[in-house]
Amino acid sequence: MDVFVLNILNGISFGALLFLLASGFSLIFGVMGILNVSHGALYMVGAYIGWTIAVKYDLNYWLAALAGGVVAGLISLAMERGFFRKLYKQFNEQLLLTFGFVYILNNLASWIWGPLYKAPFVAPFLAGSFSIMGRAYPTSRIAIIIIGLICVAVLWWLQDKTRVGAIVRAGMDDKEMTLGLGINLNLVYTAVFFLGSFMAGFAGVMGAQLLGVHPEISMEILLLALAVVIIGGVGSIQGALLGAMLIGIIDAFGKALFPEFAMFTIYLAMIVVLLIKPSGLLGRAV
Repeated sequence: MDVFVLNILNGISFGALLFLLASGFSLIFGVMGILNVSHGALYMVGAYIGWTIAVKYDLNYWLAALAGGVVAGLISLAMERGFFRKLYKQFNEQLLLTFGFVYILNNLASWIWGPLYKAPFVAPFLAGSFSIMGRAYPTSRIAIIIIGLICVAVLWWLQDKTRVGAIVRAGMDDKEMTLGLGINLNLVYTAVFFLGSFMAGFAGVMGAQLLGVHPEISMEILLLALAVVIIGGVGSIQGALLGAMLIGIIDAFGKALFPEFAMFTIYLAMIVVLLIKPSGLLGRAV
């Protein structure tokens, strides 16, 4: 029973991390129609920035998390302003362009930080553990769950309960009518792009506590984010949360029960959802 509970907690904590990453990817794709496969590379950049501030210079961990998100957001703004403005809904061009950014950012990361794996780093105040059913459980994983829940609440409130969220939803449903009402959608799109990419960089710092950081993690984590969005649905905070929790729990039990087939179970879940509901469990058609 204790092993079952610990695997559930592992799945929820990993799912909270995937939500931080995939919620931004889902919003950018759902609101702007931009398939940004460099989202995983922004996660990687955030993780490296966090490692530099929190480990190399031994500064405040929350400063590292904020800086990781801001740097990822600023990089994404340069991409959006310089390239994506003329490529909305042009998925083939977006895919090729963003793959190019993946290679650029990966090589820059290898040049600046080196190609070697950086071990997981944990904030000093999160370095302990809790006793759960007689077993030690890392405080850092509990913290990721709490932070993930806070972000769920904030993003849900922004999307469903504020005027900004109403504008975002209107832009998703009927761009022409929204523009006809005199709303500056370009500004809204820029804000959404920054927010989504900020979440990726912030997730990188949080995720470095579990996964460490290395250049290749950008593609590894992107595949998981894609699985979350496919299962949960595009443009939905609730869908990102549902997909992230399902993937997190499937991954945790897959690694515990049959580790050699853990990734297969994730892809199997994707296939089942695509067969039942191609737009995702809580998504909408793009």
